[in-house]
Amino acid sequence: MKRPTIHDVAAAAGVSRGTVSRLLNGDRYVSPAARAAIERAITETGYVVNRAARSLVTQRTGSVAMVLSEPDQMLFEDPNYSTLIRVAIRRLAERDISLVMMLAGNEGDRDRVVRYVRGGHADGVLLVTTHAGDPLADALAAAAPAVSCGAVIGRENVIPYAAADDRLGARQMTEYLVSRGHKRIAMITGPMDTPGGIQRLEGFADVLGRKASKKLIAHGDWTQASGERAMAELLERTPDLDAVFVASDLMAAGALTTLRAAGRRVPDDVAVGGFDDSSVATSTLPPLTTIRQPLAEMANATITLLLARLDGAEKPEPVVLPTELVIRDSA
Repeated sequence: MKRPTIHDVAAAAGVSRGTVSRLLNGDRYVSPAARAAIERAITETGYVVNRAARSLVTQRTGSVAMVLSEPDQMLFEDPNYSTLIRVAIRRLAERDISLVMMLAGNEGDRDRVVRYVRGGHADGVLLVTTHAGDPLADALAAAAPAVSCGAVIGRENVIPYAAADDRLGARQMTEYLVSRGHKRIAMITGPMDTPGGIQRLEGFADVLGRKASKKLIAHGDWTQASGERAMAELLERTPDLDAVFVASDLMAAGALTTLRAAGRRVPDDVAVGGFDDSSVATSTLPPLTTIRQPLAEMANATITLLLARLDGAEKPEPVVLPTELVIRDSA
């Protein structure tokens, strides 16, 4: 069968070819009646837009690059990313925009990503888990409209972002552990070159003040294995600790493994609190008391910012969403 053309759509809709072309290229000044007729004709004829041809006219690729600046395995290990990807694909599809997933966990990958975006292969960039001092964010933001899920440290006024209130969430968890009578509260942080790593430690220190000593703080890298290592380090330094706030559910799962191996009962001997309220929180033994950050809402807000950038907005305001304490059996 002959592939249907734009002329076939115009004939079926009873409008000019130019009207069909304007609608397909995103022109908002097409009457509702003509729009309905064209959409009906597209369905009836089975017409499919030729993306390559449309790109020549619109100077748009119809795609957005999502850039993850973490080791490859984190994409599959951390359930937060699946939420972000799912929401991004659904929201972008409403505008007929495709999502291209790009990993930038090492120098070679970062160079490849920058070449790709500078080459005009993506209309915009969605940054995920950026690190302070990494020139990648600036390079990509200079090449295409960019937004970030989570603030880009040092570029908060340059690159629009949506994020949870990490500092508030950390205060909520620490205050809860204090209210339960715990006296020796430790913390496992995220990487200290990420906004979540920095701000969650700040919230912990807001509540404990001088009691938040270096002896009671160990650092992880968001992976489960790093949670295991950091918990072992804390037990060696402060064997009498009676609670630990872990800056992500995935690292908290690792901390639980170490505590179990050390013969420490949770929560009887050591209470454990996490952060995220991801699927990990309900799959651990015991289930995690944690801080819920509204992941789907954050993802939606990030995509809204990106679409605003693609539509010409220079500097949409950042979005910071509140967190919530969720109490389960671990604390």
